[in-house]
Amino acid sequence: MSRLNFTLDKEASGSKARAATYQTLHGEVQTPIFMPVGTQATVKSQTVETLKATGANIVLANTYHLLLRPGPEVFKKFGGIHNFMKWDRPVLTDSGGFQIFSLQSERAMEEEGAHFKSYVDGKTLLLSPESSIAMQKAIGSDIMMVLDQCIPSTAGHPQAEAAMLLTHRWAERSLRARGDSKQALFGIVQGACHHDLRQKSAEFLRTLGFDGLAIGGLAVGETHAERYEFTGFVTDHLPKDVPRYLMGVGTPIDLLEAVHRGVDMFDCIIPTQLAQRGAVFTSQGKLQLTRSVHKFSEQPIDAHCDCHACQNYSRGYLHHLTKTSENLGWHLLGIHNLAFYHRLMRAMRAHILRDDFAAFYEKMRVELVRTDEANPSQPTKQTRFPRPQSLGDYDIVTGPQGFSSIRQLSSGEVMHSVNRPSDEAQKLYVDQSCLASRLLASGTGVPPVNPPTELVLWDVGLGAASNAMAAIACFEKMLAEYGPAALRPLRIVSFERDLDPLRLALREPGKFPHIRHAAPHALVSHRRWHDASGLLHWELHHGDFLAFLETSPVPEIIFYDPFSSKTDSPLWTPAVFARLFTHCAPKSAELYTYSAATSVRVTLLSTGWIVAEGAGSGPKSTTTAAFNRADSASAHPSALPLLGAEWLARWHRSSSKFPATLPESERAAFEHRIAALPQFSTQPD
Repeated sequence: MSRLNFTLDKEASGSKARAATYQTLHGEVQTPIFMPVGTQATVKSQTVETLKATGANIVLANTYHLLLRPGPEVFKKFGGIHNFMKWDRPVLTDSGGFQIFSLQSERAMEEEGAHFKSYVDGKTLLLSPESSIAMQKAIGSDIMMVLDQCIPSTAGHPQAEAAMLLTHRWAERSLRARGDSKQALFGIVQGACHHDLRQKSAEFLRTLGFDGLAIGGLAVGETHAERYEFTGFVTDHLPKDVPRYLMGVGTPIDLLEAVHRGVDMFDCIIPTQLAQRGAVFTSQGKLQLTRSVHKFSEQPIDAHCDCHACQNYSRGYLHHLTKTSENLGWHLLGIHNLAFYHRLMRAMRAHILRDDFAAFYEKMRVELVRTDEANPSQPTKQTRFPRPQSLGDYDIVTGPQGFSSIRQLSSGEVMHSVNRPSDEAQKLYVDQSCLASRLLASGTGVPPVNPPTELVLWDVGLGAASNAMAAIACFEKMLAEYGPAALRPLRIVSFERDLDPLRLALREPGKFPHIRHAAPHALVSHRRWHDASGLLHWELHHGDFLAFLETSPVPEIIFYDPFSSKTDSPLWTPAVFARLFTHCAPKSAELYTYSAATSVRVTLLSTGWIVAEGAGSGPKSTTTAAFNRADSASAHPSALPLLGAEWLARWHRSSSKFPATLPESERAAFEHRIAALPQFSTQPD
């Protein structure tokens, strides 16, 4: 039976975020919660009083360091850490596993435990599951952690599996060593960046009856995208009735992303460590107070913050303290950063309880990565080796309108050369396909869907992922507004033979805002990404589109966006559109493309598609939409006008009215066949 009397207060709609309450020996804890790191029974530069003033309710202390100094006898004398440091609120103690990891040259690992040399007096000591728990009992923490073997998150499978199995054996020994102590004990899931090991570890530990479970072995070498992916993956395999703790993480955006994926508790040295360096988090972005732009500023750090530093001191004074390395500067900036963290956690809990966390998440995931927009950093001189703005056959071009696009060097074609890529993707593909209404399971979309079935969307020509990310943004907006029960599952299938455009965009997220998301990073690394709700799946078919065409799931919507027929002619032939028409036959399907070329439209018409004029895009007055069924064309909510007699007359006069591959002997019959199509014969002149 749990020692924490855990209660799950609320699970957010459209997210795995959750608010919970549990009771420790020294008071109640409400989650999500951030724990300031008090390694040596003190949070650096802070007093107990300032910690409480910032909103701290639980702090973390470290077993390894406190074992070496002051030692268990001191804690026994004082009756535990609470009386020792005069902190009357909960304390969690780490077991020392991370310190074992970080002292690789000064320790020896065995089944019994880790032998290491003390940095205090040079003596060799053994840190074992039993000695770690004994020390944590002496400390008197409210929550103890099992001793684990932490390894780099990038470790290979055999090494990660061996460390995981040792952690499991140590977890069982830690439980036995805890005995009848009233202190809570958390297990730690390990397995590096290996899905099978993470699942196996979570499933094993959840059977042992721990009071909570932690995710260890992250923030030690993996990318941000991998961290987010494995955090969400592990929480999928953790029980709902115990706290979930992501160890050693992180920045404000890391906390937001992890709460979105179902984590309750966090610790990290970042708030106080960055304060020592003059960096602060604010509602206007991350600021660096060592910069001379703040030297004469009479503003507070953040006008929206009510912490002691913001209410009493100017940026100019704090700049001075930081530049002169005065401890008061560290103290005051630490107060502000901790207050920012605790305020963020309270806001997340409030939005979870109000059940509008998904919308809050969408807003804050942009705000929390902002920098000092009022005073952008400008290098005083060109760096000697500037980052190349090209990769393979592609480079970045920034036009006079101020937005950036990807250009293919060999052809000179620019992806989204006139409109901002995200704007064109929204107008031409997402809005025109009525994706938002189609995602609703209630039947308000076209066609009605009840019960909800998976909506398959093909993204032909991934490029820099503008179209796919616009679709994902649409899904996330609908999820936030309507909740998961109201939506159909969405599967996005992207096709691309060259990933260099996307890799190039990922290098420059400042130039391509749509790329500031975990999804494209995961797609490049793993060829797939899954939304935390479980309703959105994005997969990549890397290679020739024509090789995947018949083996991919039948689409309902096709975003057809390869390079032009001049550059990528094999994808614009009658044979390809005929194969598409045949493959889509089991469903009512629609195809949207930027091209309004007569040759493209007549090729679609000749292969069975019903063709309409699409929305204008940039310099083009129209684009093209095509339907494989007449009823879906006539029922389309945007009332896209079908090509009619006027277009047919222009086509008859056109110099490019036949597909390039059509023999001259067949052209008369082809012309007669196009003119006799039902979409022309049933429309008035």
